[in-house]
Amino acid sequence: MPDDDESHPELDGYEPYEERPLRSRRFTTMMRVVVVLGLAGLILPGILVTLGTAQGTAQRTCAIYAQVYAPGAVGSAARFELFSAAPGWNCYAVGFDGDEVMLRSLGLIPGGPRLPLAPVENS
Repeated sequence: MPDDDESHPELDGYEPYEERPLRSRRFTTMMRVVVVLGLAGLILPGILVTLGTAQGTAQRTCAIYAQVYAPGAVGSAARFELFSAAPGWNCYAVGFDGDEVMLRSLGLIPGGPRLPLAPVENS
């Protein structure tokens, strides 16, 4: 086994290049910007699609809840509220005078409506 003191023939004549860096500061800054923009281009569309899907699901689910639990309401509104009694998507029934009544919390990831099954009438 060779000692550390032993010379290595493949490194004979090698002298480190210390005059200037391999890549310029401008080039490394430009590459960092390109990498950050590339990552944003990959991640941002996924986030936007996820938020759009969650908003659409919350709106449709809230409309169904408003029809079932507040048949006199003129509309419904689903909003994402981080600082409320129930953080996440909340469903509100909108009355004729504009007042809103919270019907249900839909959670952080809204899903379809969970309604109680109505008894089947036998004729």
